[in-house]
Parts: sequence; structure tokens; C-alpha cells
Amino acid sequence: MLPLRDDVPSRRYPVMTVTIIAVNVAAFLHELGLGRHLEEFLVVWGIVPVRYTVPEVAGLFTRPEQLLAFFTSMFLHGGWLHLFGNMWSLWIFGDNVEDRLGRLRFLCFYLMGGIAAALVHIYTNPASHVPTIGASGAIAAVMGGYFRLYPRANVEMLIPPFFFGPFFVVPAVVFLGWWFLLQFFNGTLSLLGDPSQGAGIAWWAHIGGFIFGALLCSVMKIRRY
Repeated sequence: MLPLRDDVPSRRYPVMTVTIIAVNVAAFLHELGLGRHLEEFLVVWGIVPVRYTVPEVAGLFTRPEQLLAFFTSMFLHGGWLHLFGNMWSLWIFGDNVEDRLGRLRFLCFYLMGGIAAALVHIYTNPASHVPTIGASGAIAAVMGGYFRLYPRANVEMLIPPFFFGPFFVVPAVVFLGWWFLLQFFNGTLSLLGDPSQGAGIAWWAHIGGFIFGALLCSVMKIRRY
């Protein structure tokens, strides 16, 4: 499912959403310039679960490196398609959540969502040696927030590979609810794989981020329109 647009116009320009997108693009361009050093770079600045679950491996990294990886990992991507898919979803749902939270609180919400997603990924894949990168955990938190804040919104979508239609308009709770169920189904299947490799996609990071975002937006004091 690919979201194309929603029917909730933002009331002001989404400065923080655009800034986050720009930082992600800049980070990816930096990755492209690393050449053969990219793998080493991702091991240091991505989330590698064994760095946090195996003391012998954790000792190879400094404490700042261990902490910073929770932030840097959510601004790195594995390819153009990975980057575009994440940034497109952030553009669709981020502007409205930023509207309701305000710019600074939205940034904090986004970063906290990414950290929560990373923690869930480590917990569910403790033996994985594979660096995990991408903004999808943080964006899942934004989607969870949207699910909670805009239950009456509608989302226009299409189903690949039919990129020229047909197009469907569904309630946001249906689109996001179905997206969450797909993550949960695939996440459950991923637990049956090789624990040292982890999932090719961090399904449980998506699940954790979404739940975190929905719950946090349920307890926060948020402006009403």
C-alpha cells in the first residue's frame, strides 16, 4: 500500500518535517560518498543489537558511540528506494502531527519514537549482528500519532505494482490499522528466522514505534482545532 495524500491540510508550513527530510537526504548523500568505508560507518552509527546485549562486543565501542547510534541510525538509509519511501510517508503524515504538537514538541516526539523503536528492535533481535538503519521506526511513531489524532481523516492510496491506478480512498484508521497488522504479522514470522541475522526489515521497530506514538499522543496535552 502506498499513501498518496490525505485530506487534512496543514494550517502552517511544516518547518520541522521539512528539516527532518532535508537532514535525512543530506545524511544519505554523505553515505554515498563513503565508498568502501560505508560498512564500517554503518556498524558504528547504526543500531547493532549485539552491541547492547553482548558485553564483549559493547566493550569495543565508547559510551558516546553507543548512545549516539540511537539518534544517528534513524537518519541513515540503505538505498534511494528506502529513503524515498520513508520520506514520502513522513511528508504525508508528519505535517499534520507537527501541526497539533508544535514544532519543538514534534521534533522531540519524532526522536523519542525512533529511540523507542530501536529499543524494541534490540529486545526482539538481541543476537543480531546486522546494522539497522532508517527512519521507519520514528515515522511509525508519527503514523501512530496520526492514527490517534486524526481518526476521521481519509487517505488516498494505491496498491503496487499498479502505479497508475486504481486509486482508493480509505479512512486513515483503516489504512494505518491494516499497515500495523501487516507489520505485526511479518514481525511474528521474522522471529522464526536466524536470530544472529535478525529480520531483513525491522518489523518490530515499526510495531514499537507505532504503539509508542499512539500511546504518547493519547496522554499528551495537544492543541485542538
